[in-house]
Amino acid sequence: MDRAGNSLHYLNMSSIPTYALYGETEGETQHDWLHWETIQARSRLHDYRIAPHRHDQFLQVLHLTAGQAEMTLDGDNHHLEPKSIAVVPAGTVHGYGFSTDVEGLVVTLMERDIAGLGMPRPRPMVIHGDCREIAATLNRLTAEADRPGVGHNLAMRAHLMLLLVALRRGDVAAAPVEDTGRGAQLLAQFRDLVELRYRQSRRVADYADAVGISHTHLNRLCRQRLGCSALDVVEQRIALEARRQLLFSTLTIKQIGAELGYEDPAYFSRFITRRFGLPPAALRERMREPQGE
Repeated sequence: MDRAGNSLHYLNMSSIPTYALYGETEGETQHDWLHWETIQARSRLHDYRIAPHRHDQFLQVLHLTAGQAEMTLDGDNHHLEPKSIAVVPAGTVHGYGFSTDVEGLVVTLMERDIAGLGMPRPRPMVIHGDCREIAATLNRLTAEADRPGVGHNLAMRAHLMLLLVALRRGDVAAAPVEDTGRGAQLLAQFRDLVELRYRQSRRVADYADAVGISHTHLNRLCRQRLGCSALDVVEQRIALEARRQLLFSTLTIKQIGAELGYEDPAYFSRFITRRFGLPPAALRERMREPQGE
């Protein structure tokens, strides 16, 4: 494989780059709510190497149809071959090393449009094997966007929902039974708020008030449906961001802690040790160790 075998870790970043699309900072380009392009079109501009970065507002679905790629997804490495699908929600750190004969499609959607459909948001994942349903749904979605017809807005909404269903079916870790009741809606609101506010507040009472239920009710919902407490949900999100920053940035541990709301470095160190079993410096060192063949 050409080029893609190199390490994708990019350890000289003072912080994790956030782009609209890769290589384009916010404000450079006006984007509609749907964007698609070939993998070849953008990757060749960057010598087939896309360094780790993330998007604040976009969900991306990549369908590889030819060539190969090495991908990092929040620090986990994946090998992509033809028919692979990569799903990258907003905020997920991802990077690629592509072979020069790569072909395929990248579709970029606004997370707010996905959230408005009332369905679970896809998780970061790579899907291998039979991805024909997802590929066909992507093709129908981009065809409707490219050639709007009568009832275009309704058609786009329908195609987006079908894409979410196809991704859900392709996700082997997805729960077998969908829950669309009131409890699921409240949990979805809570998790959306956590995504927005985890840097500012760890207080469960703040989130419960914003959702409009009691602290006790929120905890009960989380334990019944997620198997953990509401505080665990908040701390899992903080821990995910801490792990991203420790792996992909050169910010000091004190700076990372302060960015996540821990003004006391010792408190942040105890939090990381409790969540990962290692203090921050040791965790960073372990994650950056070269992976064996």
